[in-house]
Amino acid sequence: MSLLIRGERYELRPGVHLARLGSGARLFAWPHAETLGDLTEAELDLLRDLAKGPRPASGPLVERLRAGGWLKITVTDGDRPLYTLDPLRPPPPRPPVPEEPVLSRFAALRRDGETLVASSPLAWCDLRIHDPALVAEVVSPAGALLADLAWAGLAVARGSEEAELRVRQWAPHELEFHERSRVGYRGYLGDGFGGTFWARGRFEPLRARPEPYPGEVIGLRVPDLEELRQKDPTLTDVLEGRRSRREHDDTRPITLDLLGELLYRTSRVRETWVADGVEYTSKPYPSGGSVYELEIYPVVRNVAGLEPGMYHYDAHEHVLRQVREAAHPAVRRLLTVAGHGAATGQRPQVLLAISSRAGRLLWKYEGMGYALTLKHVGVLYQTLYCVATAMGLAACGLGSGDSVAFAEATGRDPLEECAVGEFMIGTVEAPR
Repeated sequence: MSLLIRGERYELRPGVHLARLGSGARLFAWPHAETLGDLTEAELDLLRDLAKGPRPASGPLVERLRAGGWLKITVTDGDRPLYTLDPLRPPPPRPPVPEEPVLSRFAALRRDGETLVASSPLAWCDLRIHDPALVAEVVSPAGALLADLAWAGLAVARGSEEAELRVRQWAPHELEFHERSRVGYRGYLGDGFGGTFWARGRFEPLRARPEPYPGEVIGLRVPDLEELRQKDPTLTDVLEGRRSRREHDDTRPITLDLLGELLYRTSRVRETWVADGVEYTSKPYPSGGSVYELEIYPVVRNVAGLEPGMYHYDAHEHVLRQVREAAHPAVRRLLTVAGHGAATGQRPQVLLAISSRAGRLLWKYEGMGYALTLKHVGVLYQTLYCVATAMGLAACGLGSGDSVAFAEATGRDPLEECAVGEFMIGTVEAPR
């Protein structure tokens, strides 16, 4: 399509607050701010108008606001809006239009309300498309939109992103995840980011305890903490002695009592309380907001005193409940994938499959909830490592696992509860 009468309209971008300072003004978009100094009454009126909606504007103040990344720029065809450059940070100078333009491999197109949004973690702005006919020009940049796509960083020269290591080393989803889960140009506290309790009044919060599985209940011995205090090694000894041990001694497998002790010391619910209608808990490891969304599923191959199979650890009652028998294909696959993930090919005596009841966390947190879950997985890993080392067990955290097999084995909806970590436990193999 051709832009018949290209025009531009401006408005302050969302999340920007205007504060009057004597004869001047200050713009805020947490955590960024800019003092504009002395302004005329006409310029102060212009700022107030720009906060109300898009309008034609010009002059030194408009250029300053554009350069600072404070203005949304809507390109029009006459009175018809075509697309909007929605800034996240100050724009760079306009680059030359690439001779062989392609859409950046980091660019993604998604729907937001009634508009389509082209975004990239490398771009200084989002490009909001009001006219669906422009989508073809975004996907295959060649038309009148190309100059703005190149300026935004959404269109690049062919091969340019593959030729530079600092760009090539990032997968698009990993860079997008990093950029969107941190406070920065896109993540604004109090504006859809952080602990906003966005679902309060819309959806009921998940209870702290999940629905128990109907399988057989296996009671676990409660260890004597005072006795453990007397016999445990020092923290320094634990940290200095910690190793990832991937091979287990099947001639003397881990016992049910040892498995129960490990779970009790690392993951039991110590306390439960209710505040503002939300259930909170306390466990031996820290968790953001005390919501404790993680659950542990011991997948057992060889434990003395316990039949092989998949179990759920009920941290509220300190018991195991059987989820699935050992012969189930998904259970076998979880153990097989763990063995390959540990680079030994040997299935562990016990695989602790760690899941996230996502709604416990995402009910409160916006923008960074899943990143927070992964931090919790790391905290739990370290707690398991330290306690297992103190107990003389072989422990090894894995970098990935089979999420599909977990969903098949548990029957849980992955949008409600998904696998987020895997940790191998067994007895230390005797020196050869």
